[in-house]
Amino acid sequence: MPRRPVSTLATALLILATATIPSPGVADSPPAAAADPAIERVLAKVFPALVRIDVVMVEGEDGRLNKRQGAGSGVVITPAGHVVTNHHVAGRARHLVCRMPDGEEIDATLVGTDPLADIAVIKLDLASRRAGARPLAVAAFGDSDRVRVGDRVFALGSPAAVSQSVTSGIVSNTSMVLPELFWFMRMKLDGEDVGELVRWIAHDAVIFGGNSGGPLVNAAGEIVGINEIGLASLGGAVPGNLAKSVADQLIATGRVTRSWIGLEAQPLLKGSREPRGVLVAGVIQGSPADAAGIRAGDIVVSVNGQAVNCPIPDDLPLFNAVLLGLPVGKPATLVIRPAATPGAEKTVTVTTIARDRTVADDEEVRSWGMTARDFTRMSALEHRRPDTRGVQVDSVRKGGPCADARPPIVAGDVIVSVADKPIDSLEALRKVSRELTAGQSEMVPVVVGFERKKARYLTVVKIGREPPEEIAGVARKPWFPAATQVLTRELAEALKLPGQKGVRVTEVFPGRAAERAGLQVGDILHAFDGEPIEATRVEDATVFEKMIQRRKIGDTVKLSGARAGQPLELAVVLESPMKAAVELPRHKDEHFELTIRDLSFDDRTAKQVGDAISGVFVERVEPAGWASLAKLALDDVIVSIDGTPTPDVATARKLLATAAEEKRRRLVFFVRRGIHSLFLECEPAWDARPHD
Repeated sequence: MPRRPVSTLATALLILATATIPSPGVADSPPAAAADPAIERVLAKVFPALVRIDVVMVEGEDGRLNKRQGAGSGVVITPAGHVVTNHHVAGRARHLVCRMPDGEEIDATLVGTDPLADIAVIKLDLASRRAGARPLAVAAFGDSDRVRVGDRVFALGSPAAVSQSVTSGIVSNTSMVLPELFWFMRMKLDGEDVGELVRWIAHDAVIFGGNSGGPLVNAAGEIVGINEIGLASLGGAVPGNLAKSVADQLIATGRVTRSWIGLEAQPLLKGSREPRGVLVAGVIQGSPADAAGIRAGDIVVSVNGQAVNCPIPDDLPLFNAVLLGLPVGKPATLVIRPAATPGAEKTVTVTTIARDRTVADDEEVRSWGMTARDFTRMSALEHRRPDTRGVQVDSVRKGGPCADARPPIVAGDVIVSVADKPIDSLEALRKVSRELTAGQSEMVPVVVGFERKKARYLTVVKIGREPPEEIAGVARKPWFPAATQVLTRELAEALKLPGQKGVRVTEVFPGRAAERAGLQVGDILHAFDGEPIEATRVEDATVFEKMIQRRKIGDTVKLSGARAGQPLELAVVLESPMKAAVELPRHKDEHFELTIRDLSFDDRTAKQVGDAISGVFVERVEPAGWASLAKLALDDVIVSIDGTPTPDVATARKLLATAAEEKRRRLVFFVRRGIHSLFLECEPAWDARPHD
């Protein structure tokens, strides 16, 4: 996931400038214009196009695609509503809402993303804008190649997701790379090494978490970079020319096409006698470069007639850009100095192929209790696999089908067959799973073949929708509608009742038989139908309860005791017990990721939910699920959904099912939380893929 790019030491120095705190929703307004002409140009040309992006993103963990909220920045670059931002802001988005400087909120969708350059493009849903909204402001790119050290620049964005703002500074470095001192500190996003291609524009305009994706602007009011990182006190921006090139491709085709030949390079060694060139650090086996005979230690002098040179690490991204920019599927000519024949030069021809992503996105396969991913060409090579067939397990849910298999399937395993059918991809796994579980109400055991390193295993996994939890039957025993405590020796002496035994009434449930019989809190009960209540220790707490349970529901029992020092005699009818929480109807909703049930008697007494309140009790909220992101909490009582009362689980289940069927954009839960009530908006992103 893009939030885990570097080591612990590195994170003290390098941060992705994305806020992970929720937005408070405070209305934003443009800062007042200043007398400085440069600031006035920035405010006029770029600030109106600035966007704060509130995002719900997903990450595979513990067998689920967990959701979390984040916030970043972006800038509108086309009249059609295209917004450029960072991949680590929006590349894994399931839900996007953009807030304009005037406070208007507009839904957005992901157009395409490029983790290698850390650039993504989203598109505003202009059709959803309110009537009379002002025309959309658009900012323009400048030429980032013309940026020089000392130039004045402005960083626009939404620091801490609180407000849209402008900070100013100067360019301190036009080709910043991560220092060799921290060679282990690579900034990887979804497997891609951003520093392989990007040389950041370093500047000291102050940025914080939330500024990611916001524009770096020159004094002419032109975008020259897209802010991405903070390195110590410096900000780092992806150069505007690179960002614009990537954005143009994403807008046109939804993806970025690059070439690959399998050559890995590094700067010339300090002791090298070579005057110019790029050192070949390695060649991927089976790659075009390997087929062309290029070997580690060779020196590349030119590519398609263009001289190349890399004496220092700062130059390496430029060489990588040359290789990545070669036409896909076309022959390229490289002049090299072979390590095997020092001083000699030879020309080799390499036919490029399309560069695949380093790793594929992880996806949730709920019926297996896992997240998994397909292999790409690079990930297959990294795992020394002969091809991309199979499904790589990314994470496993504890207690789920994969974890419960013997032997269990664990993260890193590769599923290659199910029920003797080969599994080449996630889609094949889903297809076979649907066929095997179609029409089945029970979990279906299937034989699964998987690989773990070089070993091949078979195991049995029970797949399918997990059956609902069975509600344990509760024996219907008589119930005394009041609560008591033991009259211990110490308590008896304190109440000036030395030597007496029995129980003291601590609560009388309203509207029940004990209240109708006149029982009160503080009454002392010594005998039950003439039988002494032998209770004098805390350990005797069950004595009175057992005496009750020897009777039948509907029996009238006589209680003897004392009230305020006076004798007390009462007759109480033993009632049928109220249903316990485990006996009540409940519903586990897979779309909204919560479990609800009818209110129990205990909810109304112990949790003090008043009798006047009608609703359903929130029994569980899945971490990082849609209900959790809407801020629903355990013990909440949902009173209504979209204005329709929810007096019971059956009603709530129908309302949630209808919302899912209609793929409703937004649901409003009216909730009681203790003595408080509040409206909570749930904004799920609907996955068109069939349920696994």
